[in-house]
Amino acid sequence: MSTLIELTGVRKTYRSGSLEFEALRGIDIRIDEGEYVAVIGPSGSGKSTLMNLLGCLDLPTEGRYVLEGEDTSSLDEAALAAIRNRRIGFVFQQFHLLPSMTAWRNVELPLAYAGLPRPERRERAIAALDKVGLGDRVDHRPGELSGGQQQRVAVARALVTEPALLLADEPTGNLDSRSTGDMLELFDELHASGRTIVLITHEPDVATRAGRNLVIDDGLITIDRTTTTGART
Repeated sequence: MSTLIELTGVRKTYRSGSLEFEALRGIDIRIDEGEYVAVIGPSGSGKSTLMNLLGCLDLPTEGRYVLEGEDTSSLDEAALAAIRNRRIGFVFQQFHLLPSMTAWRNVELPLAYAGLPRPERRERAIAALDKVGLGDRVDHRPGELSGGQQQRVAVARALVTEPALLLADEPTGNLDSRSTGDMLELFDELHASGRTIVLITHEPDVATRAGRNLVIDDGLITIDRTTTTGART
């Protein structure tokens, strides 16, 4: 397997006046294509900062972040935006769906930003919704869908650009137990099909679904372990 993600000596320091806070204190991570990795840690551990760096939403203060062989650490905002749109699919705790738009219109948005013609956008959006089990809900608006279905729309939107990396930040945080189970089964299926998934969570039960757990605490990776219950090894 080839390396998809490599972080070397990554530090992130936030400054406010004369005060400094080091959120990440020297992170070294390698993630190969096709891995399903959960990053787990308590509030304030640095996992959200790490997610922002992995998603090219922020840059490290020191160190290198290489994604698909490209060092992103010194790219300008336009280049980072292009990576976010084309190479990374995001799933957040909040669904971030536009309530006035149907499911397929929400899913097509990354393709619209990329300038694809509308017929192709619709075709790919409907195919992505079918992939997450919502082929019969393409014309429903978010208010007509359950919380679990709305999160599936968000997953379809993340997949529609065929990204190299699916990055999920607390994706089950707003779901009930049944919808959480359904969502984790969907991630299992996506991983089994070869998707690379990095899931940020504070819930141990969610983390054990991944094949590998990275435990972060006080800005450092303290444990890097393979799980026995991951969907695919």
